[in-house]
Amino acid sequence: MKAVDLLKKDYRVEGNPDAGIAGVAYDSRQVHEGDLFIAVKGDKFNGHDFIERALNNGAGAVVYEERGKTINDLIAGHGDKAWINVDDSREAMAYMSELFYGKASEKLDVIGVTGTNGKTTTTYLIKAILESCGHGVGLIGTINYLIKDKSYDAPHTTPEACDFQRLLRDMAEHGCTHVVTEVSSHALMQKRVDYTKFKVALFTNLTRDHLDFHKTMEDYYKAKEKLFTDILSKDGTAVVNIDDERGRSLSSKLRKSGRSVLTYGLESGDADVRAGEIRSAFDGTVFTIAAERYGISETLSSPLVGITNVYNILSAVAAALALDIPIKNIKEGIGMASLIRGRFEKVDVGQEFLAVVDYAHTEDALERLLLTARQLLEAYHVAAKTERMLKVKRRDFSVPEQSAEHRKGKIIVVFGCGGNRDKGKRSKMGEIAAKLSDFVIVTSDNPRSEDPKRIIREIEKGIQGDNYIVIQDRNTAISMAVELASPGDIVLVAGKGHEEYQEINGIRHAFSDRVALESSIRRTISRPAFGGGINFRGAEAARC
Repeated sequence: MKAVDLLKKDYRVEGNPDAGIAGVAYDSRQVHEGDLFIAVKGDKFNGHDFIERALNNGAGAVVYEERGKTINDLIAGHGDKAWINVDDSREAMAYMSELFYGKASEKLDVIGVTGTNGKTTTTYLIKAILESCGHGVGLIGTINYLIKDKSYDAPHTTPEACDFQRLLRDMAEHGCTHVVTEVSSHALMQKRVDYTKFKVALFTNLTRDHLDFHKTMEDYYKAKEKLFTDILSKDGTAVVNIDDERGRSLSSKLRKSGRSVLTYGLESGDADVRAGEIRSAFDGTVFTIAAERYGISETLSSPLVGITNVYNILSAVAAALALDIPIKNIKEGIGMASLIRGRFEKVDVGQEFLAVVDYAHTEDALERLLLTARQLLEAYHVAAKTERMLKVKRRDFSVPEQSAEHRKGKIIVVFGCGGNRDKGKRSKMGEIAAKLSDFVIVTSDNPRSEDPKRIIREIEKGIQGDNYIVIQDRNTAISMAVELASPGDIVLVAGKGHEEYQEINGIRHAFSDRVALESSIRRTISRPAFGGGINFRGAEAARC
């Protein structure tokens, strides 16, 4: 392919427009012989400062925004290259990458999922449903990139435009017919998925997050909205959660513009796809779905637990209906999708309490996690009480007597907040944690370049009461939670989920919440129980 084949009418070209293009790159270190180098201005670095390095590495063409003496000198010295001046390098990267990689999205059914919470779980659920139909599926998201069953590391939730289009091309070439991708607000603002043909775009919800980047909730919403108003194919379908205030507004706007919209919800009686009769326990969830438009009234069963996952499942069901997937395959796919790394991931090595790792790192996600835990705890202890009563009726006097405190059970949560991110949510998360759990251990998350003690102090500002302690070392904090747990309790480790590192002073150290939790349980499981629950007086002493 030649540079001239990637041009828009308003691009300004000097040098050799017939220069051959072997690949597309935005990082000068990744440039190979004959590549098109696109100089992008980032938060920390400006790609225009690395044009000469890209040329030394063999770039055959350069896209740039800024014009000055340095660029003039480079153009004069490298007239055999194609020099393409544009108004917006990111827009040009999306446009040119889509062309270079053969308009791959036109050969695939691409489903984009955006929103604050639930994106990852929803993408995996949709993937499972599609695979139940025998489709080859690619997945792009926070945990990893999947081409069918082959997994690749995911440096970004949604990769840069040239990497995104190359992934789509590779997925099509490896037999994928569908691609499910998370679409982050950063990606939408930075035009990483522009020019992609989306068959379905799905909106999960909008709550506070990334305000260090977007500054206001309105800016954050407008970034999400772009997927539906500017990028979704004209014949595509928007799937929207109308229990969410922003989702309802989005749905109304899209319908007024003549777009195809399919809504879902638990609380909204006018939703196209609704859930009801929800029964959730430690081992899974059963509920009914109704979708009159499709003549559907069915019962679904999933190994996932909690109201949050009911929303995730409902969103995946709605997306599948938009793709004309039969209800038989939808039910099968939902039943198949079980463990999703770091999303209410149960850690079970034989202990008598429920231990969970979850990615909840926003105030809304933490609140949903704790409410889910509370619902499960209540359901579990009602069932346990019923079982004890039945055993007594059968005159099974081997059942040990249990105190009211023990029967109630407790929720113990370990969490922190990331550094160099939205500071406004820290005190709010502290408030929610202390209000909805029985005991809180405030610890370090990914402090990045911030002082972890300062982050913890900001979390503490929101905590009302004394049902918490501070243990800065995350591994020690997790071990303490395990030590405090009694049979029938729930231990939640929130914030990092699937991540396999902890970033401190810009350096990533190997660390996994799941591994730390599992190791702590194994160390204590053969020892006698701590003693019948949390001693709040002891906790107060530990904090002092």
